[in-house]
Amino acid sequence: MFTFISVLIFIAAILLVLIVLVQNSKGGGLAANFSASNQVMGVRKTADFLEKATWTLAGSLVFLSIMASATIPRGEAAAERSLIEDQIEQTIDPSTVPSFPTAIPDLPEDLPSAEETQPVEEGNE
Repeated sequence: MFTFISVLIFIAAILLVLIVLVQNSKGGGLAANFSASNQVMGVRKTADFLEKATWTLAGSLVFLSIMASATIPRGEAAAERSLIEDQIEQTIDPSTVPSFPTAIPDLPEDLPSAEETQPVEEGNE
């Protein structure tokens, strides 16, 4: 649907450009080329037609633009995640402290115990 409306916007924009280019700001425009007295559309009617066509195409361009914005396919874009979002979720929180082993390792049996390594007080011997 979005593609169809986009094509209609493109066609309406081209027609609007062509009609504006045909018009003359002084009122001559396309009507100045008709100089025959027995023409189907008079000079005033041609100018009225071009003005009505301009306003109609401008209005349809605004309407189609609003419709196109309403029919933008959002389901596909929402399913895809950006690389930045993935990277943010996979990062490690810097405020967490790494867990180091806190248990005291067993001492080998040939090392002296804590009582044996205490300095001897001089007055007690």
